[in-house]
Amino acid sequence: MKWILAFVALLPLASQAATPPIDKQPLNVSAITMFFVFVLITLAITSWAARRTHSTADFYTAGGGISGFQNGLAIAGDYMSAATLLGLTSLVFNKGYDGLVYTIGLFVGWPIITFLMAERLRNLGRFTFADIVSYRLDQTSVRSFAAISSLTVVCCYLIMQMVGAGQLIQLLFGLDYKLAVFIVGALMLVYVIFGGMIATTWVQIIKAILMLAGGTALLILALREFDFSLEHLANQAVQSHADGIQIMGPGSLLKDPINTLSLSLGLMFGLAGLPHILMRFFTVPNAREARRSVLFATLFIGFFYLLVCVLGFTAIVIIGGDPNFYIDGQVGGELVGGSNMVALHLAKAVGGNLFFGFLSAVAFATILAVVAGLALAGASAIAHDLYTCVLKKNNVNEQQEMRASRVATVAIVLVAISLGFLFEHMNIAFLGALTFGIAASANFPVLIMAMYWKGLTTRGVIWGGLTGLISSLALVIGSPSVWVSVLGNAKAIIPYDHPALFSMPLAFAVIVAMSRLDRSARAARERAAYPDQFVRAQTGIGLAKPSLH
Repeated sequence: MKWILAFVALLPLASQAATPPIDKQPLNVSAITMFFVFVLITLAITSWAARRTHSTADFYTAGGGISGFQNGLAIAGDYMSAATLLGLTSLVFNKGYDGLVYTIGLFVGWPIITFLMAERLRNLGRFTFADIVSYRLDQTSVRSFAAISSLTVVCCYLIMQMVGAGQLIQLLFGLDYKLAVFIVGALMLVYVIFGGMIATTWVQIIKAILMLAGGTALLILALREFDFSLEHLANQAVQSHADGIQIMGPGSLLKDPINTLSLSLGLMFGLAGLPHILMRFFTVPNAREARRSVLFATLFIGFFYLLVCVLGFTAIVIIGGDPNFYIDGQVGGELVGGSNMVALHLAKAVGGNLFFGFLSAVAFATILAVVAGLALAGASAIAHDLYTCVLKKNNVNEQQEMRASRVATVAIVLVAISLGFLFEHMNIAFLGALTFGIAASANFPVLIMAMYWKGLTTRGVIWGGLTGLISSLALVIGSPSVWVSVLGNAKAIIPYDHPALFSMPLAFAVIVAMSRLDRSARAARERAAYPDQFVRAQTGIGLAKPSLH
């Protein structure tokens, strides 16, 4: 771990050698100090976890020894990402009611996890969601698809985390954005390679507690400016916003009913297809603790999402008309540090530099915890599903699989850094919605059908899953948000931003059609194996007990 500390020690020198701060102001010493304190704490956790990570079960799932309450906090920490604190606050700040709809959409998927999936996930899975999909199907082909699909979703989800972290470090240190993204990638590499799921879980738990506490404190400080009256807040927000009363109703993001419905479906069902969230259910010892995990996670996340919405409206009044938070003092122009930094500017306005530093550090810890979870999910897809189960046919020892996981982590970090460069100017909450749409189209259909439909066959999973994955990616790439905004073309190929309304039903239809048309002997064996899977899903009989370290 010595080289880790050496790396951290060099960061202040990097900030001194970097370009001047974007707002031409001196560096915020108290904020930077708080930031480094948090980074050192998380590195200490990683060092502690590294001494307890001895097996693949430790590396992927923390040995299955996390309690329901702890896992609920960790799930909340995993889900309350950069898109929550930074992206959603900024979205409400800019779009009002539209941002609230995004928030609701991101939350309503939890009952699906609670009542339809949590128990079966724990009873059927070991490390990845491919364990569940391939339980009674062909291991090689199904795991190959699941790994490709998981990696696609992981890479898409990593984009918004890298953009948020890069803009955050840019704001704090005045570093060039690309250098900031590279630093985030380097820290992510350290956390995952050395600490695995044990370190990731405890970083997520700690940062969830800090984020809930910090967000609540920010809400109290902000509402104090409005005498704790939501009516007073709403009236002043309408008066302060350029769009006036229109911010209290559907606006530019929701004017098209097809786009709105597609967005809603993606947000609702995409949650159940996120590999790094699904992976968290394998860290608890049994199905009961899996259900408790979802209960606690839902409570924490629901509270925080309501809090973020109110913060967005307070920022309209407190930040919106203050030239100190805009580049060159031009109100209504570009915010210092980028469009995703509204929550941090609000913290500075109502709590001063020290509170700004605290919330910045918490936001950065949030991003690091999420990207660590994403990197673990991606590494497990490559090392466990592709390398161990497909290429080596399970003829590898744990040391070889751990080595493959770490090599895969390096590759994922490099991809994440590259994508962070490409999508620098996108709103991270909007990027999250696109990712949810892909997850809802590629992962959710095959996962829910694998758990509940006896007639599912390998052919149905491969054809249906690939249809959902390819169609959703094509719709996202051809949409105005990517084809025009990112790639710079004059006109979008597809008029809609969100793919789920089209790609998710198509995936289900192909899964059913190809499964019913499959009359092979293998398909007959797969259908006959469903009763055994059903008993295992309901009772957990045959489930290996976790090894605690």
